[in-house]
Amino acid sequence: MTNKQILEYVKQHPLQKVKLAITDMDGILRGKYVSTEKFLSIADNSFGFCDVVFGWDSNDVAYDNAQFTGWHTGYPDALVKVDFNSFRTIPWEMDVPFFLGSFVNSKNEPIQICPRQLLHKINLQAQKEGFTPYFSQEFEWFNFAETPDSFHQKDYKSPTPLTPGMFGYSILRSSLKNEFFTDLFELLRKFQVPVEGLHTETGPGTYEAAIQYGLIEDSADRAVLFKSAVKEIAYKHGIMASFMAKWNENLPGCSGHVHQSLWNKNSTKNLFYDEKDKQKMSETMRSYIAGQLYCLPYILPMYAPTVNSYKRLVEGAWAPTTLTWSVDNRTVALRALPCGSKSARLETRVVGSDCNPYLAMAACLASGLYGVKNKLKLKQPASIGNGYRDTSLGTLPKNLWEATQAMKTNSIASELFGKEFVEHFAATREWEWCQFSKVVTDWEMKRYFEII
Repeated sequence: MTNKQILEYVKQHPLQKVKLAITDMDGILRGKYVSTEKFLSIADNSFGFCDVVFGWDSNDVAYDNAQFTGWHTGYPDALVKVDFNSFRTIPWEMDVPFFLGSFVNSKNEPIQICPRQLLHKINLQAQKEGFTPYFSQEFEWFNFAETPDSFHQKDYKSPTPLTPGMFGYSILRSSLKNEFFTDLFELLRKFQVPVEGLHTETGPGTYEAAIQYGLIEDSADRAVLFKSAVKEIAYKHGIMASFMAKWNENLPGCSGHVHQSLWNKNSTKNLFYDEKDKQKMSETMRSYIAGQLYCLPYILPMYAPTVNSYKRLVEGAWAPTTLTWSVDNRTVALRALPCGSKSARLETRVVGSDCNPYLAMAACLASGLYGVKNKLKLKQPASIGNGYRDTSLGTLPKNLWEATQAMKTNSIASELFGKEFVEHFAATREWEWCQFSKVVTDWEMKRYFEII
């Protein structure tokens, strides 16, 4: 649709309202409804949105260690520019019009800490170097027979899984809750978040979906909207969907693997594929992988942003722990899939489902381009067999604090993303760790209360 056609749709919609949204640092959609009249007045300009979305955490608690905004600034409005390319309608809300926006300053320049703007900047860098990045993301998540009220009454303990048993790739379990399963597939498609595949994964009430690949910025929008849409559709069925990286120590965690490839400027040739190479991998792909391996220890919080993320990154739980790569091996950090001239791609398996997709994809692309730009050689041979045992290049940081300090103290993150973004993002991750560190957990009570 043209902008003119979109505006006409907005004007004619019977609800006479529009839904607008942005994402915060944690990838959480924050938004509002505005009247049609209000939307028409801001469509070609920008609108104010309280900058507290960059000054608080996922639980709306204000940071005390950030410079961008805070009590010291009075939490003024920041400006948001509506992106007409993001237009879609929400099929479970009477097809109300929906738009995403990006933060800009008073000069209409991108705000550097805005996750959507960061990805846009990295994508422009790729295009200037003659590359067209194609990306997609897949998500695993758990579904529970709970509502926000029922889980609150349980004090957020022992949620009831939607279905019992492990049942990975189960035809039985996809039939058991087929109304929900069908709604996910159909409503997401109508919401312009097309799903290529949907199946049960290992774990009670666990699903996995692969989102259709596309240009990187479109794919990041789809990934962000996928997570929120799944939760909203689940609500309609009396279900809670959780993208928490690891909710139970005895069950696998939830991944958010990112698939990626670089194509030429006209999108006619996949630059990761080389028919003449023994492994069918081009030098561009090898350098891209080398760049990600080199940068990974210093940008890990962009893939694993919460305290809980690191409970997923443990040996033998289908998530990587080492700086490794291989061809079609699910025990390594980077899984190369040079399957053909159209499908050759890299799967970055470190990424968890709790990530902010804009930041995860920006990190993948920026670190891969770093390798290509600097002509890094993939000197490390592909891991054979169990990648958990290959520590030749080292292991990943063990927790959020360790990972954040590596990001702060090494210059590579600032080189990739800019000093302003890194300082703000690192401060938010330090805040997250400090919030966790002062809490007395159930584990501590059970372990120490009586015996010590």
